[in-house]
Amino acid sequence: MVDVWADADAHQLEPILKPIVFNCIIHPFIGMDIDQGLIDESVEKLKKLLEVYEARLSSNKYLAEDFVSFADLTHFFFMRYFMATEHAVVLDAYPHAKAWWDALLARPSVKKVIAGMPPNFRFGSKLIVSGYLRENS
Repeated sequence: MVDVWADADAHQLEPILKPIVFNCIIHPFIGMDIDQGLIDESVEKLKKLLEVYEARLSSNKYLAEDFVSFADLTHFFFMRYFMATEHAVVLDAYPHAKAWWDALLARPSVKKVIAGMPPNFRFGSKLIVSGYLRENS
């Protein structure tokens, strides 16, 4: 089950969340146009995919079983940034998926990771240089 849900993140969830995160957080910062049509399309795809997560999480606290595993942690990066967008409210319609996310956020180790992952990618304190973020010196 760990492999199944890690693959679901890599091949299903991440490709849906990436356009939302990029268009809502990164593009505005670097002055690129926002593709609202792509955002809307991705949100609709996300709703359908969250139905699958909701079904799975209605019988398990976490994706692989009732314990945190690599499967849950692979979902964390893009979900973290998606949840910093105005579209995060989509998750509220899926109570089991929302409970799963809240349970992850409540873990002390996850709180430590979040401390280094500000919702805006710390664009206010970094420069984009050759496609990479560099800290100001």
